[in-house]
Amino acid sequence: MNRLSSIVPVGVFVVLAAALGLGLTHNARELPSMLADKPIPMFDLPPLLEGMAGLKSNDLATGEVVLLNVFASWCGGCRYEHPMLMRIADDKRLKLVGINWKDTPVKGARWIKEYGNPYQLLGDDTSGRTGIDLGVTGVPETFVIDRGGRVRYRYAGPLTPGVWAREIEPVIAQIEERS
Repeated sequence: MNRLSSIVPVGVFVVLAAALGLGLTHNARELPSMLADKPIPMFDLPPLLEGMAGLKSNDLATGEVVLLNVFASWCGGCRYEHPMLMRIADDKRLKLVGINWKDTPVKGARWIKEYGNPYQLLGDDTSGRTGIDLGVTGVPETFVIDRGGRVRYRYAGPLTPGVWAREIEPVIAQIEERS
């Protein structure tokens, strides 16, 4: 009995240490999307900016490759990735659209006016419901959507030139090969 009482805590410690160690090797940015290879869920978001269209799920299945970027004015990583989005906006191979997530429309619109608008369409998801349906875990997150409106890739975190070259470009190339 005495020996067993000393072995159990050591065994529990070893199991917990192994589980925590395994968890530390996991990269949160590599979380697969719950929507991988599935159609985008139905949504219809109001416009964030006056005079600009909002964003509907039907806008993502128009025969174009779409990059859907989810951002918020309160997000530091979003500010960091924004210059990259401004460059991506010039890429004629795709349509860049955005969702202002869990933010007030006034703050989101002010943020876009201050930093520039790279988006062709821009929806406001104040409640966060559409983000939840997309499986968004935080901002920024970016989805690559194929010509038929199916999610092909999700990236959690700010887009950088390295991420673009290593993660996003190969997915776009693969979509273009299939067309």
